[in-house]
Amino acid sequence: MKQESENKKIPARLNDVSRSGGHTTVLLDETVVGLSLKKGDTVVDATVGTGGHAEKIARIIGKKGKILALDADPSSIAISKNRLSDAPAKIIFVQGNFRNLKQVAHEAGIESAEGIVFDLGWHAEQLASGRGLSFNADEPLLMTLSLPAGITAKDIIANWEEDDIATLLREYGEERFAGRIARVIVEARRRHSIETSKQLADVVSSAVPAFYRRGRLHPATRTFQALRIAVNDELNALKDGIKDALSLLSSGGRVAVISFHSLEDRIVKQAFRKAEDDKRGLRITKKPIVPNAEERTKNPRARSAKLRIFQKN
Repeated sequence: MKQESENKKIPARLNDVSRSGGHTTVLLDETVVGLSLKKGDTVVDATVGTGGHAEKIARIIGKKGKILALDADPSSIAISKNRLSDAPAKIIFVQGNFRNLKQVAHEAGIESAEGIVFDLGWHAEQLASGRGLSFNADEPLLMTLSLPAGITAKDIIANWEEDDIATLLREYGEERFAGRIARVIVEARRRHSIETSKQLADVVSSAVPAFYRRGRLHPATRTFQALRIAVNDELNALKDGIKDALSLLSSGGRVAVISFHSLEDRIVKQAFRKAEDDKRGLRITKKPIVPNAEERTKNPRARSAKLRIFQKN
């Protein structure tokens, strides 16, 4: 049984400037200004991370304002709790997935919000969390956002058929050498199990042409992206989260989404366009806002970021 994703076939099993700890919040001013908040507003930070957006938002909405700080990653909740301990607004911390945004908000006593923000980037602390998210480290090959995990990257690498791995890398990683990488992974696992992120990165590097290994991106970047998306069901979660956000917004409220690769941005673009076509509101950004040259220079991770904002009628 197969599912359709972006009009292409995916294996059905895919369904199964503020700093903290070295992390720089991308498009911080553009996002907060774009939300057009005022004193006393209620805001949902659907991906609170290290608290960069929430910290600035709290200063704007003040003592009578309220922030629901949500994150699926327990370590992010701990970091942001510490950072926001003196924030002027009331902050409610919840560990949970934004795909259940409306339910989580209602359980926290929030029936509507004037602003909602999604920052879909992964911060440095997560990449160094021992879950195998970085190809520069030798860590267990999990790639899970929260524990305990369901399917892991190791499960996919160890058990999936070559064609399914290739399809995953091609569709979720947009990897041009997906077939070659899948073939070499299957050949390598016959000789020994692939247990860590470093082992996988080495296998991928050995599969691609020399010119690709010398490129701007590490040759395993897209493979790791594809596996992480599959393990955490990120694209379906994003679709669910945006749907809930549009429902939860109050009249005149705004939702801002910062994405970091084309698959995410496509989902956001299509969701906002459909909502506008359905007369539910207006796209504030017909074209995405991107970091300026100065931000890209200071923070290379920002280079692929795109910000889209929608206002509900």
